[in-house]
Amino acid sequence: MNKILAAAAAAVLLGAAAGVHAQQPPTSSPHGAPDAPTRLQQTPETPSFEVVGGIADPHLASLLQEVLERNPDVAALAASARAAAEKAPQVKALPDPTASLTAYLLTPETRVGPQYAMVSLSQKFPWFGKLSLKEQAALAGAAAARAGVEARRLSLVTEVRRLAYELAFVAAETTEVTKDRSTLTHYEELARVRYATGAGLEQGVIKIQAEITRDDTRLLDIGTRRSSLEARLNALRDRPDGTPLPKFTLPAPSQPKLVTAVLRSTALARRPELSEADARIAASERLIKLAKKGYKPDITAGLRYTLVGRRRDPAGEAVPPEDNGKDVLGLFAGINLPVHRAKLAAGVEEATQERLAAEASKRAVIARIEGNLGDLTHRLDSTWQQLRLFEDVLSVQAEASLRSAEAGYTAGTLNALDLLDAERVLLQVRIATERSRADFAEAQARLEGVIGAPLSQAMENER
Repeated sequence: MNKILAAAAAAVLLGAAAGVHAQQPPTSSPHGAPDAPTRLQQTPETPSFEVVGGIADPHLASLLQEVLERNPDVAALAASARAAAEKAPQVKALPDPTASLTAYLLTPETRVGPQYAMVSLSQKFPWFGKLSLKEQAALAGAAAARAGVEARRLSLVTEVRRLAYELAFVAAETTEVTKDRSTLTHYEELARVRYATGAGLEQGVIKIQAEITRDDTRLLDIGTRRSSLEARLNALRDRPDGTPLPKFTLPAPSQPKLVTAVLRSTALARRPELSEADARIAASERLIKLAKKGYKPDITAGLRYTLVGRRRDPAGEAVPPEDNGKDVLGLFAGINLPVHRAKLAAGVEEATQERLAAEASKRAVIARIEGNLGDLTHRLDSTWQQLRLFEDVLSVQAEASLRSAEAGYTAGTLNALDLLDAERVLLQVRIATERSRADFAEAQARLEGVIGAPLSQAMENER
């Protein structure tokens, strides 16, 4: 019985020692692959950081920082990326060793005595290169996850900028409609006086009142749109609905000087979706090699220690054999037999299809970049031309037309309807001008999101 207890204690100690040794995986791969980081931080090299750094409006830049820090989608992706970074140390480590104890209830008799118990310790060793390939695939998967986080951050920057510019346009539209309502109220008073003196028609008064009502309705509609935009921005920064937002200003527009080839090369170098696709391709290539190594057997090796007692039978006591009661120590080894070839072939095919999917995903990203560049560069140029038309021509003409109508109304050569028409044209031109400014700012924001850098920086790097 004492020998059995001793064997049990030995098995526990051997297993604990082997376990401690197995729990110390290397901190880096033997091929020089860097450790997966435990935290995801925004560095000055990331596209989202540089785009935010190129924004002149301090209120918008502060909001973007808050969104990137608090957005739930980014937080979830970052946590998943941190989890993926912890996979490499796990797959690189050897499988846990196995310690076992066998106690014989009916002790087998041998020449040197009865066997009471056997202690064994075994370790499985995967075929050469399997663990390294698993680690490299895990590291590539972690890199893809980190790139996915940055891709989401960059898309958030673009979306928040778009919503902020829409809010800026809504504020400008509110200002113009409010000014227009004040002007129409003044015109109504003038029309009432003329109608009371018999110099004007009642139709002019009624028409102006109808336009005032339209402005009131328009202001209500603007308020609804503002509430919707604010709610979406608060949701992106994980704040309750109704949390106050700062006032945003549209950036001063400047004529775009775009070189499509430069924008394309910048996008291909900086878009995190391409880095993510490259990392997934690298991971799938490692998995293909790993699947092919499935045809190679794994090796299991170990020690067996058998506790043997002294012979107690009369013959053994009368003539004790040599090595009477001597314990037995043995080595053993084995391999698994990869005989299920269809399963192994399916594993190789699965990994191959994963690589094809990753390559197709990369081509799809490049195609989207090409399409967006073609669309946005044309839109930015046409919006700039439209803005110049509104600011340099139509606004001047509409203001001159209104002044002329006011002079004619004062002189009595024009009626209230003529004055109202001139004011309507000026309001439409002013709102269309603000709309063009917002469209230009939004197109620029989207283009910077496509290339992953401020436009000024991309063009300066080319020069």
